[in-house]
Amino acid sequence: MSTFNLGSTLPAVEVTSKGEILLENGKIQYANWSSASLKGKIRTVHHLAGRSAAKEINEPLIDALKKANLPQDCYQTTTIINVNDAIFGTAGIVTMMVEGGKKEFPWSSIVVDAKGAVQKAWGLEKESSAIFVLDANGAILFSKDGALSSAEVKTVLNLIEAELANAEA
Repeated sequence: MSTFNLGSTLPAVEVTSKGEILLENGKIQYANWSSASLKGKIRTVHHLAGRSAAKEINEPLIDALKKANLPQDCYQTTTIINVNDAIFGTAGIVTMMVEGGKKEFPWSSIVVDAKGAVQKAWGLEKESSAIFVLDANGAILFSKDGALSSAEVKTVLNLIEAELANAEA
């Protein structure tokens, strides 16, 4: 498991096998994705294995972020799904479900990583879920590989709100 230094940036990585899901005229397209694109907005980056058990690990945080109704002009959640770490034979089903999610939430930033490039580059646990909070310059404000406690969920929400307040000042 990797440790990330607060104030540093995530290791550079590109996803060229699948990539970021784009919705163009109601049709799903894929584009190469790079961690360099994480700059420009305050972000929560949610990296997870392509399995329902991994989705459930940090679901309380994702639900809290949805309820927080954060301003889309300066905040975004980027979800990276490692379908290389799906239960055997389910990667196609996971991909279809993720594409459906993009149609339901077209403003969302979703990356499908078919080869596990991000998990390898960032040294993340398999079958897990990791959360990163980044400032608008891409600097790490919070990171955890694994389940967040309820106190950590509050910490993440407070960090994001403080960054948004600083951005508006």
